[in-house]
Amino acid sequence: MQQQRLAQFLFLSLSGLAAAGAARAQDKPDWRISGFGTLGVVHASEREADYTSSVFKANGAGATRRWSTDVDSRLGVQLDATLARHWSAVLQVVSEQGLDNTYRPRVEWANIKYQATPELALRVGRIALPVFLTADYRKVGYAYPWVRPPVEGYDVLPVTSSDGIDATLRWGVGPVRNASQVFYGHSAVSLIEPLHVYGRRGVGISNTSDWGALSVRANVVSAEISSDIGADLFDAFDAFGPVGRDLTRRYEMDHKRMMLANIGVNYDPGSWFVMAEAGRTVGHSFLGSTRSAYVSAGWRWRAFTPYATYARVRAAGATTDPGLPLAALPPALAPAAAALNAGLNTLLWTIPQQTSQAAGVRWDLRTNMALKLQYDRVTPQEGSRGTFINPTTRFVPGHPVHVASVALDFVY
Repeated sequence: MQQQRLAQFLFLSLSGLAAAGAARAQDKPDWRISGFGTLGVVHASEREADYTSSVFKANGAGATRRWSTDVDSRLGVQLDATLARHWSAVLQVVSEQGLDNTYRPRVEWANIKYQATPELALRVGRIALPVFLTADYRKVGYAYPWVRPPVEGYDVLPVTSSDGIDATLRWGVGPVRNASQVFYGHSAVSLIEPLHVYGRRGVGISNTSDWGALSVRANVVSAEISSDIGADLFDAFDAFGPVGRDLTRRYEMDHKRMMLANIGVNYDPGSWFVMAEAGRTVGHSFLGSTRSAYVSAGWRWRAFTPYATYARVRAAGATTDPGLPLAALPPALAPAAAALNAGLNTLLWTIPQQTSQAAGVRWDLRTNMALKLQYDRVTPQEGSRGTFINPTTRFVPGHPVHVASVALDFVY
């Protein structure tokens, strides 16, 4: 329903602005349609969990099936419109596997921009979150060298857009060109019914500096996160008095302010490139806090680009909790308390701790199509499932998982 209302709002706004712009300029609005897609297949050696590119997917390669086309495959279409002298709009719809195991199209972007001055732009609607080097093309596989951005860095923020407003100011200092962006908005993600995640009163600032072949992007984002994940568990903790309520306050995801800070550097003189990003999250809930980083380098030779990547994510706090003190409880309550403690530590087990090494090659078949082959050696650390999903009771972290991927990226 939220996506339908957003699409209807944008359509009515576009129609009104188009009519007004045409009446003033005696000219038709300029409409442009483009698109992008990825056809991918992934194999993972793990049999007790699924390797995937996002926690917002239903499954992946490994436990569900040895070979999966759902990890990277997607299709997107984008409508760009120049409506009047200062007005433009964009609508982007993406179809990829979701938590409901369908490819139901999702409105990724839907916003209207007002170019107030040559340097200042204002937007309202659904806008890409200005986080990570690939923020403006995170869904467009053709735009980056790898099969997928390193999951250790990018999966700490699987939400890619928010509904709200932003302002971008472009300015320069000598040879350095800067784009500074501030935004305010909210997000809502439907998980497996009836579970949801809400991000309210999100605020952020991002700055991109370009100096020749060097680009640096730094950003800080903060939002109030709420979810009904674990609601029954924390209700049960509350029944154990002050100690239980203290655990609830510490770990429940209920109006908790989450912060993410990230900085990325890309040096690309043309024949080769080096990219690196580092991030820090603070969750104040069972999401925990993390530190993540990756570095990637590649060399372009004719139509081929071999590359290598090293990535890691670590917890910045505790990933286990003793929970309720069983020895202080009556024997009749101890089994129930032990089950609650196990449930809490299962939630904390989802805090990602993982390292990976990847090597691959990109082959540009033509100007709008690239074939990529990639091998990842992924190791979830002890006490964490890493970025894997759907673990069985037999899943044991601490050993490397071998992942092979093939992807055909295209734009049109």
